[in-house]
Amino acid sequence: MRGLDIDQLRTFVAICDYGSLSAASPHLCLSTSAVSEQVAKLEQRLGLSLLTRGKTGAMPTAQGRRLLRHARDLLALSEAAVRDLTEEPLAGEVCLAVTDYFRPASITQLLQRLRRDYPSLRLNVMVAKSAWIDASEPSAEFDIGLSMRLAGSRIATDSAETLLRRERLVWVGADRDAGRERPLPVLALPAGCALQAFTVRTLERHRVPYRLAHSASGVAGLHLAISAGLGVACLNESSVGPGMVRLSASSGLPALQEVEFHLLPPRRGESPLVHKVRETLRDLFR
Repeated sequence: MRGLDIDQLRTFVAICDYGSLSAASPHLCLSTSAVSEQVAKLEQRLGLSLLTRGKTGAMPTAQGRRLLRHARDLLALSEAAVRDLTEEPLAGEVCLAVTDYFRPASITQLLQRLRRDYPSLRLNVMVAKSAWIDASEPSAEFDIGLSMRLAGSRIATDSAETLLRRERLVWVGADRDAGRERPLPVLALPAGCALQAFTVRTLERHRVPYRLAHSASGVAGLHLAISAGLGVACLNESSVGPGMVRLSASSGLPALQEVEFHLLPPRRGESPLVHKVRETLRDLFR
């Protein structure tokens, strides 16, 4: 039995990540017809239908989702093998400051993968408020910063700053009726958190009566308060965890905007090690 083709797997993963064959095409440096041909060959090789195609794009089938897990692992191992044989290994110590709103359900797996691929790299991770990360001076305690901001806000003007991803903000509670109580019991992080300030401004602008029912020290504490039914919170999509329900417009809550996650630009005099780790994190976190 022949094995799977790495290039075909890379194409399949790109389609799942970008949502359509045409959207994946420029990232693969292939024409849309070439992308379609690679997927067809992969489906023929496995004798399975891997994608459901429609007007809005392409989605993996049940079998496609099973393959997707294996494909990501195989691609990671392939890339690690190439790095191990062709690049100087990353060795040394680097500190990363990251907002805990950033993909909390998968950040651990991402860092475990980094440790597996670069066993000689000591990556120290500190969780901090985005406002502190953005405002920190070059002498700060971290080498690389990853922060969250409201979409469209311009804090840094350095063109070397990297936009990693955009996500929608959503209202969440323990059940579908959580957003109907008035005054609305709001759960948030302490004053100084940009998302807390945005939540309050939005409710006041739309004249929704509210009260600050609970202030958590971090996103993990916020999750516990939401699941316990203490109130509702405004979270980015990847921060919504088990035991939480996204609240619909019928709750009378105002529409929300998007947030952006940024990898801060390099500081003057950044070491070659930190630069290489920054590039690796940029690709990994995207």
